[in-house]
Amino acid sequence: MDMELVKKIHKDHTGVLQIDGELPVSTMEELGEAYTPGVAEISKIIAKNHDLAQEYTVSGKLVAIITDGSAVLGLGDIGPQGGLPVIEGKALLYKRLSNVNAIPLALDQVDVDEFVQTVVNISKSFAGIHLEDIAAPRCFEIEQKLAEKLDIPVYHDDQEGTAIVVLAGLINAAKVVNKDLKDLKVVINGVGASGLATAELLYKSGIKNIVLVDQKGVINSKETSLNDYQYDLMKRIGLKSDAKTLADAMKGADAFVGLSVGGLVTKEMVASMDKGIVFALANPKPEIEPELAKEAGAVVVATGSSQHPNQVNNILAFPGLFRGLLENHVDHFSTEMEASVAHGLASMISDPKPEKIIPGVFDKNVVKTVSDAVTNFVKNEG
Repeated sequence: MDMELVKKIHKDHTGVLQIDGELPVSTMEELGEAYTPGVAEISKIIAKNHDLAQEYTVSGKLVAIITDGSAVLGLGDIGPQGGLPVIEGKALLYKRLSNVNAIPLALDQVDVDEFVQTVVNISKSFAGIHLEDIAAPRCFEIEQKLAEKLDIPVYHDDQEGTAIVVLAGLINAAKVVNKDLKDLKVVINGVGASGLATAELLYKSGIKNIVLVDQKGVINSKETSLNDYQYDLMKRIGLKSDAKTLADAMKGADAFVGLSVGGLVTKEMVASMDKGIVFALANPKPEIEPELAKEAGAVVVATGSSQHPNQVNNILAFPGLFRGLLENHVDHFSTEMEASVAHGLASMISDPKPEKIIPGVFDKNVVKTVSDAVTNFVKNEG
């Protein structure tokens, strides 16, 4: 990709977004309907019943995408302004793929309570909150506190989005290698926001043999360096291996899920797996290049990149997810809903093959499938 051209495009357009109006304003009558004196009547209606704001104003269809730039994929802590292009791009994807209106907001890296209060203070303008690129463990506390305080859905794409697409991919990858999903031994490398949320969803979906690995090696509940969220998950999952290193953990494993950094996995590690399923999802450089993984005997290989088959990427989840959340007026997002969406995505591939375990990003049925999964979940739960 020509990066000079990329810079020129973004600079020439001053970003990738603009605000457009829903109503014409070309006559005095239209001015009165869209603005004054017409809006006074709308304001009086809402003043009597605040909930009606979501029916009469943009707050009923607008999502806030919020970052502090503390954990941008592949770039790390680059600050709020550095994280702004990412969430601006996601706002564009929301509009283009699912016709959901979203606005990017960059917040300074203040303490958790101040961050939460800031979002609460502006929440009346929005129908949902999409958190992005916020470092662990603060992201867990921020999401939890916001979900408790707000009556609109709060979603962290690095957590829930990643977990959904990984589960969807594993459902079909297990079919390719003729194994029961619940019998898989899964090694997850990276125990930040994405890794913990993915482990949580896989565990609640019946996969009990999960080994978590960080830069120090295999972790367990006795580690003194664990944060509260890592400790809580490890207590429930338990340590399923005597392995100390990533290489040891991958011996005999059915699946590897990489949510870490590039170049950590060798051909020898993949060769030691049992009909290996390799999800090397680090961007821009995967944990192991797909060609090397296949040479080492991996049966199914996925990355987070569009340059290879089986792109396991959050873009498959969030546009349709929020369309479903908004259409069904969902107040809170749940792990059970995540699983429903993942199964919906997986069902789009009726006959999974090694090179096709998940639908493509531009498959026109993806957004509808995900949105319908939310709708069906709400109906069944209701």
